[in-house]
Amino acid sequence: MSNALTDPQVRAPEFPVGLHWLNTSGPLTLRSLRGKIVLLDFWTFCCINCMHVLPDLAFLEEKYPDTLAVVGVHSAKFPNEGENDQIGKAIARYGIRHPVVNDHEFQVWNAYGAHAWPTFALIDPEGYLVGMASGEGKRAVLDQAIDTLLTHHRAKGTLKPLAPVPPLSGNPDGLLRFPGKLDISDGNRILVSDSGHHRIALLDWNEADPSKARLHTLIGGESPGFEDGTFETARFRDPQGVRFDPLDPEIAYVTDTGNHALRLLDFRSRTVRTVAGTGLQGWAIFESKPAKGTQLNSPWDLVFLKGRIHIAMAGPHQIVAFDPLTETLIPVAGSAREDIVDGPGDRAALAQPSGITTDGTNLYFADSETSSIRMLVPGTKSSDSHVRTLVGKGLFEFGNRDGSFEEARLQHPLGILWDDGLLLVADTYNHRIRALDPGRRDVVSLTERHDLDEPSDIKKGKSVYVIANTNGHGLSILRPSPEGPILEDLTIER
Repeated sequence: MSNALTDPQVRAPEFPVGLHWLNTSGPLTLRSLRGKIVLLDFWTFCCINCMHVLPDLAFLEEKYPDTLAVVGVHSAKFPNEGENDQIGKAIARYGIRHPVVNDHEFQVWNAYGAHAWPTFALIDPEGYLVGMASGEGKRAVLDQAIDTLLTHHRAKGTLKPLAPVPPLSGNPDGLLRFPGKLDISDGNRILVSDSGHHRIALLDWNEADPSKARLHTLIGGESPGFEDGTFETARFRDPQGVRFDPLDPEIAYVTDTGNHALRLLDFRSRTVRTVAGTGLQGWAIFESKPAKGTQLNSPWDLVFLKGRIHIAMAGPHQIVAFDPLTETLIPVAGSAREDIVDGPGDRAALAQPSGITTDGTNLYFADSETSSIRMLVPGTKSSDSHVRTLVGKGLFEFGNRDGSFEEARLQHPLGILWDDGLLLVADTYNHRIRALDPGRRDVVSLTERHDLDEPSDIKKGKSVYVIANTNGHGLSILRPSPEGPILEDLTIER
């Protein structure tokens, strides 16, 4: 980060008039923030790197509560992300306390010359741009720059106290808050990652009346943390993928995304233990490693195949396998480059894989940042694996179009299910369920746009499908019928 403390030359560009502001009582200006150190965070809420820096921003806000004003500049990648309501839900989901401006036409982005998500711009109390930095891992350099600015401007007498931080957005009243993923066992139990409450919910479900379920058990607490222990004392942080063990339905696994860990739930002993990860964010995995002690990077979903748990690792753009017998992590696919490149697993480029399923032989995954659905033939090692794209073209090619695999377009899908020759996809930012037919090589929409609100997962019971309707804070039921699928809410009784 450049430093202009001694001879500031560049005035920070002012926020344009007419932009929509969230998480604050009204529009802000840089002039109104004079006397404070201002940190702009250019972000978009789909971006895994933007999620990773939120703890850094929270750390800085807590360390400098009276002198640092953080402002989120939301410059959307996807059309869905440019909508004020959806940004507001992301603010609530991520627990963001600072004001956010919707920069949907990239006016602020262009004025500052931002070129990547996330990008930070640091502004001194007199309104001069001190420097900019992009990417993750900038906590230390930002902390040092802010501390230097404080020393300089205290001596200069140009600091002013900061107004109180606005409260967090209110929580919905229902049992679930931003549910991420789910799984179904024996047709009568549903396991749900209650991501917004940082816990797991087990539901009793009777498919004779599939629109109703009853809460059986809550695992973890509503506050985030990283603790093994009993169902009551264990803690999670933004858990996502959940799967019952196909050989033992009294065991389940959880991708504890915010803790960068794989956790095991034992329903007999009512305990939680960590089987992979340390609670700290790592990077990519390029060789077999012991699962305990190896840092993971935002594991988002998981599926069992041939005795191994295959993990969609969103952070380093990889698929990694966990072998429960040897307690080893094995790379399967992904070079750690974010892109859409097919070929051998060790050279293929993925882009934030966030949902994964299997037909018993092959793996299929939702590669969210390229809005694509891809097929993976796993090998004994990553160089023997092979990745092939079914639908999707690139990081900035997306849409809402049915048709052939070549013509169809999705928008940031997060969930995927193999279902008797079809791939059902939670096309998250198009708010609908799509069906991909690998035989006919075409895509058909099963629900109407906005019948759902950013659905993130779909699983099949014996006769109906259950959907994690994430921004609707609940589960939905999709019933097949000769006249077309019927969608309804699933009511959960406590």
